[in-house]
Amino acid sequence: MNHWLILPILLPAMVAPLLALAVRHDLVLARTFSIGSTLLLVILGLFQVGIAADGETRIYALGNWPPPYGIVLVLDRLSAIMLLLTAVLGLFVLLYSINGCDQQGAHFHPLFQFQLMGLNGAFLTGDLFNLFVFFEVLLIASYGLAVHGGGGSRMRAGIQYVVVNLVGSSIFLVALGLIYGVTGTLNMADFADRLSSVTPGDEALLYCGLALLMVVFGIKSALVPLHFWLPGTYTNASGPVAALFSIMTKVGAYAIIRVFTLTLGESPAGEGFFAASWLMAAAAVTLALGMVGVVASRGLGQLASFAALGSMGTLLIAIAGFTPGTQSAALYYLIHSTLGIAALFLLVDAVTIRRPGVGDRLTAAPRFSHRGLIGGMFFVVAVAVLGMPPLSGFIGKLLILDATTELVGWPWIWGLILSTSLLGLVGFASAGSVLFWKSDEVPGAAVGSPSIALPMIAVGSLVAVLIGLTGMAGTAVDYLDATTEQLFDTRQYVEAVLGPNAGGDGDG
Repeated sequence: MNHWLILPILLPAMVAPLLALAVRHDLVLARTFSIGSTLLLVILGLFQVGIAADGETRIYALGNWPPPYGIVLVLDRLSAIMLLLTAVLGLFVLLYSINGCDQQGAHFHPLFQFQLMGLNGAFLTGDLFNLFVFFEVLLIASYGLAVHGGGGSRMRAGIQYVVVNLVGSSIFLVALGLIYGVTGTLNMADFADRLSSVTPGDEALLYCGLALLMVVFGIKSALVPLHFWLPGTYTNASGPVAALFSIMTKVGAYAIIRVFTLTLGESPAGEGFFAASWLMAAAAVTLALGMVGVVASRGLGQLASFAALGSMGTLLIAIAGFTPGTQSAALYYLIHSTLGIAALFLLVDAVTIRRPGVGDRLTAAPRFSHRGLIGGMFFVVAVAVLGMPPLSGFIGKLLILDATTELVGWPWIWGLILSTSLLGLVGFASAGSVLFWKSDEVPGAAVGSPSIALPMIAVGSLVAVLIGLTGMAGTAVDYLDATTEQLFDTRQYVEAVLGPNAGGDGDG
């Protein structure tokens, strides 16, 4: 049995209570355990990506209970990619945090590890109920992280975030009840296997449950009109927390890809249910609204939040194509945008703490320490986030544009993506001009300016990964093409989980 498959969940689950109980009064030890655990997750992620490259779908049945009756974890190329991405992001965000952010409130490191546990569980689980469970684990941890450091505006945004996600969790449970009532299972492979035996009289209930699932995943993905929680939450969260949250919306996108491609990818009725035009339209509005928000932003944190919203719009446009080509392009862009947006939020924090009295407001202020270094890094990250050449964002958008040519209405998709890129460029150029060029000519560094070494190492490492993603784009695209090929081979997934004798007769 593949016992190592549970380690991405087990490791942070063991380290988190240790940090909360045993070493909570020793910051150095807490940092050591937290970074050490996350570094092990990176190593494990690399191992799993390599193992998954052979195209085999591996499962781990907890308690040795056979699927679909027991809890099952599933590792394939897609889940391996998401595990590695989460670990890499977590490591560099932690590296930035130990410059002082982790001291602004209690329990930062335990919450961080619980967050990683929830994320890894969501990417590995093979059934819908445990997807709900891991959603709740990562959300509970994120509630604490969202208000880390305190403050009135942060608490207000945190309360809104909690309320929205509680509503989403309630809808999730209703959706699971409807799906279980119709199919008698919540195991994703078993669900996909039983779809063909659903009677016409039950189809309406089934599609109602699936539609509610799409609403839940839309909330997690900040899909318009379910996006309103994102700008306030991300803007008011501390820089490292907002950077970690850059993968939170990707959990919703992952769930859309995983659940709907698996369960309805080969179903003739599924094509009608997907209502790809509806999802495409909502994604397009998400992109447009995000980039308009970038131009209208009055603060750097707000600009980064709307850039994150716009990037989700671009990603969801690709996902809404529901073809192997668009899904492969979406996965490349998902990796890029997660790292790029995270680097942007870390830079927002680096700028904010060096402008006392002004913070991240886009207004002229005395020059701050290390302005040249931070400004240069801001330029590189902006180029990446906006999808300008020569970095990975440009390749990601090219892949999406190329893949969407097989869709009806592709000219307006091209027009929207290109025009909003130009709009975003205007917003970023205006912000950079105010922060790094139009600042008042006041000599000297800001009083008490913190060290720049660790923050720039963290941001520089994220940028280095983006550069590596650019330089190895061919290899990455080949891996992602194989990932989507495996993703659309739903029969292989079903047989890997349920066994070669699985059949669509509804007998389990």
